[in-house]
Amino acid sequence: MTHNLLTAGIVYERYEQRLGLQWLAGRAGADRPLFLAPQSGDSSEATTGALAGHMNLIYPYRIQVLGSVELEYLSRLGKNSYADALKLLFGADPVMIIVSDSEQVGRELVELANQYESPLFGSSLSAAQLITFLQYALSEAVADTAFVHGVFMEILGIGVLLTGESGIGKSELALELISRNHRLVADDAPEFQRVAPDILRGVCPGVLRGYLEVRGLGVLNIRAMFGDSAIKTAKRLSLIIHLQRMSGDELAKVDRLWGSRQRRVIQDVEINQITIPVAPGHNMAVLAEGAVRNHILLDKGYDAVQHFIDRQAKTLNGGAA
Repeated sequence: MTHNLLTAGIVYERYEQRLGLQWLAGRAGADRPLFLAPQSGDSSEATTGALAGHMNLIYPYRIQVLGSVELEYLSRLGKNSYADALKLLFGADPVMIIVSDSEQVGRELVELANQYESPLFGSSLSAAQLITFLQYALSEAVADTAFVHGVFMEILGIGVLLTGESGIGKSELALELISRNHRLVADDAPEFQRVAPDILRGVCPGVLRGYLEVRGLGVLNIRAMFGDSAIKTAKRLSLIIHLQRMSGDELAKVDRLWGSRQRRVIQDVEINQITIPVAPGHNMAVLAEGAVRNHILLDKGYDAVQHFIDRQAKTLNGGAA
């Protein structure tokens, strides 16, 4: 697991055009980090949960946004109260301050930004637009990241991670699934970020995007072979299909009704996992599609096993099947 680190300078470079930013003052604070590793006993959610918002002097955000309402409020304060409010604003050590709506920035703000080395930006967007974008984009950008060995696919519209020991046939299965009109997200080392309490979003590291390594064939460019529709840039992880070689004794122990179902925890999120035995003659693509279809039905509230048990019970009690 890794922590991403953003600084005021990186935010400016990355979102300058998107947010219509102008760097007005406080350039000495370009290296101020937006994300700080949580202190002992703190959760990362507590550290990153409130990155940006309207000016708040009591519970200051890491990014303070000053819109027309906030600037009007400051202008109505008496001289001493105005000076105290600005000292509170900069004394909270914000990573940056953004003035929205192309509002005019007073000399006092510029001087204090330079004095406190706090980056001060102007933006052409409204305060609401700024905050909405920053809360979404930055919370995702600083989220903890975990790399999991496997092939991440979109199968029948849901995100499925194929796992198993090296050489078991994950990439071969992925290639067959792609040929059946499913889509590749990432091969070998998909990157997962927890973007909500129960949601993991998987993407592919840039250098690997669109490529699949298959033993005997080497590295394949899936986009060139199958077209743009065969590639998906990101997907929510919904199911793990684990490929496993099993002996006869191990196969005999697999529950004939329920199959082999487990739960796997990634980034503190529980994900359903189905283990499929790998054996000669097994059509792995059909089995994978069957596992996904059954998972979708379970998500919708239909359990084939329970329905079968209920039908058997009704038959034994003399009812119609």
